[in-house]
Amino acid sequence: MTRDLTRDLTRRRFFDRVGDGIYGLALAHLLTKTAAAATHESASKPFDLRPKATHFAPRAKSVIHLCMQGGPSQVDLFDPKPALEKYDGKSPPRSLTAGALFENDRRGTLMKSPFRFSRHGQSGAWVSELLPHIAREVDSLAIIRSMYNVHPNHEPAIYKMQSGQTFPGHPVFGSWIVYGLGSVNQDLPAYVVLADPANRLPTNGVENWVSGYLPPLYQGTPMRSAGAPLLNLEPDYDEPNRVTDAKRRLQRRLDAMHRTRRPGQAMLDARISNYEMAARMQLEAADSLDTTRETPETLAMYGIGEKTTDSYGRRCLLARRLIERGVRFVQLYTKGQVWDNHRGIVTSLRTACDATDKPVAGLLRDLRQRGLLDSTLVLWGGEFGRLPMAQVQSKGDKKAGRDHGPYGFTSWMAGGGAKPGVVYGKTDDIGYASVQNRVSIQDWHATILHLLGLNYRDLAFARNGLEEKLTHQLKARVVHEILS
Repeated sequence: MTRDLTRDLTRRRFFDRVGDGIYGLALAHLLTKTAAAATHESASKPFDLRPKATHFAPRAKSVIHLCMQGGPSQVDLFDPKPALEKYDGKSPPRSLTAGALFENDRRGTLMKSPFRFSRHGQSGAWVSELLPHIAREVDSLAIIRSMYNVHPNHEPAIYKMQSGQTFPGHPVFGSWIVYGLGSVNQDLPAYVVLADPANRLPTNGVENWVSGYLPPLYQGTPMRSAGAPLLNLEPDYDEPNRVTDAKRRLQRRLDAMHRTRRPGQAMLDARISNYEMAARMQLEAADSLDTTRETPETLAMYGIGEKTTDSYGRRCLLARRLIERGVRFVQLYTKGQVWDNHRGIVTSLRTACDATDKPVAGLLRDLRQRGLLDSTLVLWGGEFGRLPMAQVQSKGDKKAGRDHGPYGFTSWMAGGGAKPGVVYGKTDDIGYASVQNRVSIQDWHATILHLLGLNYRDLAFARNGLEEKLTHQLKARVVHEILS
């Protein structure tokens, strides 16, 4: 005989069965996925995005990371080398390439820059003709010419730049910042990613903004610069408000029930908090990305409306709007690896600069005019630079490029306590490797945390008996020489 279960299903038992059934299966799946990350002493601590006290007075409150994946060529943009003119077409001295990780990084002949350099601003910093708009902003920049990475391939070098390790699974520095500081606006993600609007992921995909072993509420949230800002945030159909409200009440009841039954589950609390924030974001996110109220002058400053600069310009403008609304960390990506100029550097590097130069300069100018630059740290750079030798496909190739150069490259900071108008560090005579005041990736991370009021030695997360840190157990220092 088949028993009619619906006759015995009271309201209370219905909620219990829903909780232990479909919802419980989903919950079990989430907890299984994050079980490895939960095996640490901090598992019983509550995690949230409320603002947190800093270790000392911060200079910056927020960060905009202009992530130039691919490897911008330092000797063609910010680090001119007259010696390349002199030795153009000749093999590099073995003494200068002694630190190469691979024999292939020593091969080839030197190639002079095909672009003109000139001094700009009161600082007299050298900038290539390819960046005329950024050149007008050099007195706001702290240019680091002595960066170096530990790997010449994109994937591990990007992992290193983002997380301090050359392999996946570790929190990226944006997640560490949000973990350490929380967020001002609880109706928007603390960490926003603005990627290519065609939804093409950058190299390493979502690993660029994962929280690793930190709770998932500290990971980056991709937002689109066109169309709906967040996918799956709005229903695919129009439903009455009373239905939506009833569904949310049910969700809150189920959340509370599972919190009661499973106390001390920090990962569960984090996931529930994410879902709750998604509901609040429905209005706030759309308003943040609505640029229709911006003046024509502001849009023009970013190059919006111009074919070459419109896409990246919109992302730069959205970054400013998000920072204005209390988002802690915004990360921007270019379209693909436009800086990976293995061939035809004369045209391909110009294309990358044309798309980003005006928007980046417009962002700096707009932040300054609105009084936001002093509290916003802007970071520009890639995972490495380029070698000073020509990379050709065959003898007589007229479309030479440059190969990856991790041994010495340029990045810069602006605002947020970075010293304006300073050029720090030095590469050798041909721009192959950094030789003076060298800045490692962990030094770069330590300096960023310092400007945000966080001590890189003290910002830690307990896991499996270890005190995990962004700089790991590697030697690091704050580069005080580039701080104001």
